[in-house]
Amino acid sequence: QVQLVESGGGLVQAGGSLRLSCVASGSISGINALGWYRQAPGKQRELVARVSSGGSLNYGDSVKGRFTISRDNAKNTVFLQMNNLKPEDTGVYYCNFLKARFPSPDEYWGQGTQVTVSS
Repeated sequence: QVQLVESGGGLVQAGGSLRLSCVASGSISGINALGWYRQAPGKQRELVARVSSGGSLNYGDSVKGRFTISRDNAKNTVFLQMNNLKPEDTGVYYCNFLKARFPSPDEYWGQGTQVTVSS
């Protein structure tokens, strides 16, 4: 089992910045990926950013150039630095952990943290 605890959400004005953190604990050794997804009211959950244990990065198109994901493997923590926030970035942000396993990866989710961007 893997536990994910997020922090850092809040209310910010458009153009501002926030930094999200997610600490992973439990069975997290091996090939894996840590990432962030978000879900706005009435919309599907979407990928924001993901970083693998090997350092590969993926970003959603809408956040490229504004958000930066990083991880501290020694602290089992993933960060999401969000700059130049826009009202459309509003939503619940979920930490996600994927652990490589045959035939399909194990997947875990955090409880979510609210990000609200006012115009």
